[in-house]
Amino acid sequence: QLQLVESGGGLVQPGGSLRLSCATSGFGSGVYGIGWFRQAPGKEREGISCMYNFGGTTNYADSVKGRFTISRDNANNTLYLQMNSLKPEDTAVYYCAAYGPVVPTKCRLIRYDYWGQGTQVTVSS
Repeated sequence: QLQLVESGGGLVQPGGSLRLSCATSGFGSGVYGIGWFRQAPGKEREGISCMYNFGGTTNYADSVKGRFTISRDNANNTLYLQMNSLKPEDTAVYYCAAYGPVVPTKCRLIRYDYWGQGTQVTVSS
């Protein structure tokens, strides 16, 4: 069973940085897309970044491109989201998610099968 556990959320001032972590387990030998989503109060959930569990090319939503970076440490089975230049509108619950197994093409930001519990990120002065 694939499991995802997020950590690293918190309160940060505008312009600041935060790094989220997602401990993953259960991929086995399969290829899975893995990504980060967020949901702000009263808004729909938004896919913001993805990659594959073996690495490969990344994909970003326009709202975070140039500010956020997704990466993976395969030795520690951990997915990261480095968030820089944070804005109040980045305030949301952030989720780690996965889909697959698949034949890798370009990872997608919709239709994920497995989800973590979420971690709150608040950007405020």
